[in-house]
This record gives sequence, C-alpha cells and structure tokens, in this order.
Amino acid sequence: MTEFQLEAIRDKWGLNDPWYARYWEWISNVVTGDLGTSMSRPGMAISEMIVDAAAMTLRLNALSFAISLSIALPVGILAAVKRYSIFDYLSMFGSTLGVAIPNYWIGLMGIVIFSVQLGWLPPYGSDSWKGYILPVLVLSIEEMAALARLTRGATIEVLSQDYVTTARAKGLAQRVVVVRHVVRNALLPVITLLGYRMAFILSGTIVIESVFAWPGLGRLFYQSITSQDLQVVQAIVLLLTTLVVIMNILTDLTYAFIDPRVRVR
Repeated sequence: MTEFQLEAIRDKWGLNDPWYARYWEWISNVVTGDLGTSMSRPGMAISEMIVDAAAMTLRLNALSFAISLSIALPVGILAAVKRYSIFDYLSMFGSTLGVAIPNYWIGLMGIVIFSVQLGWLPPYGSDSWKGYILPVLVLSIEEMAALARLTRGATIEVLSQDYVTTARAKGLAQRVVVVRHVVRNALLPVITLLGYRMAFILSGTIVIESVFAWPGLGRLFYQSITSQDLQVVQAIVLLLTTLVVIMNILTDLTYAFIDPRVRVR
C-alpha cells in the first residue's frame, strides 16, 4: 500500500484530526443515532448491525429468563418451605451442578447427543423454532440454578421473621402465609440478581452464541474483536454501558413497587 493510499484512508476516517475533534464528532453522531460504518464490512452501518444482532440476543435471553423464572422460583420457595427434605436436598444438589458445570461444556454435550447422535435438533442456527431449543435450555440452566439457590436462601430468611410467626399463630394456612407474606419479601434479592444478570447480558451469551453460531450481539462482539473492528466494539461497549445504567434504575423502581418500605425511605 502506497503512502498516498494510506493518507487517503486517514482522511476518510478522520485520523488526521485532533483527538478532541474526533471525539466531539463521534459524540455528535451518537446522539443522532449514527454509529458509523464497519471497518471489516465496508459500507455496512453499525447501527443496523447492532439492531439486528441485539434483537436475536434479546429473543434468546427473554426465552431463557422466562424458563428460568417459571422453574427456579417455585423450586426455591418449595425447597425453603420443605427445608431438609429429600426435595430440598435434590433441588440444591441439582442447582449446585448447574452453577458448577460450564455452560459451554453443556452446550457442546447437547450438540453431540441431540444433534450428532440422535439427530433431533439442529446443531446451530436460528432458521426454525428447533434451533432455539438447545441454546435457550443451555442458557437457562445456570440461571435456574443461581435463582433457585438465591430464592431458597431468601425465603428461609423471611420464614424466620416475626410477622410470619404471627401470621401462623393467627391460624393462617401455610399456603396463605407463603403467598401473602413470604413471596413478596423474598423476591427483593432475586430482583437484584435478575437486574445484574440482565445488565451484563453479553457476558453470558458470547460463549453460547459462539458455540451455537447464534447471530446475536455476543457473537458480533467476539467477531469484531478478532477482526479488529474497533468501531463496532466501541458501539457495543457504549450500548452495554447504557444498559447497565438503565437496568440499575429499573431495579430500584421495582424495589419500590414490591416493597412499600423502600418508598417510605
């Protein structure tokens, strides 16, 4: 590449301008929704790439969160109510395995068993509903395990409170005590974990999306790093930083909605 060509590239990307001028131009473009064009995919708008990839990642995570919540919350509450029972031991043993085993290993084993050997599910892609099953389930396992353990611990703590003892002394049935007085108060630490997990949504999907060739934000982030596409990496980091701030605000608002004591404070 000649010096003339290098100079043309510098002019095209504004590399000859002072750093503060480049930063101001970038901020001005971001405010208007212009994140620039990809360096590894010439002519392709970064905003379009991120919107398409983020839609796939949100779809994947929404399904996994729905499955995790629908299973982990009842299991955690029931394990706390039936503390030291066989169900409690089995559920906590399963949740320990779910937290301990790496999700990429579970994903690879799922591909080997259900795709290669049995041929029931596609090993990668999102072209059909079957392509969602493996990545959603693998992503849900760790979430279910963590949520179940946290829900159990929070429920046990709430069950030892004086107002729960008073409710039982009044003759309320166990189901009524749990539904009316225990569940809402036990949800507060669970909401904290959910907010944290949703804020750092990318960290859990990079590996899963790479294993299953899922066209999501995590895979786009990984490909942009390996191809040294700094424009895309910068845009994704900005998006995730904004997401962390938004999720923290939503978590605090949810606290106030569930627990009136937070509103009083």
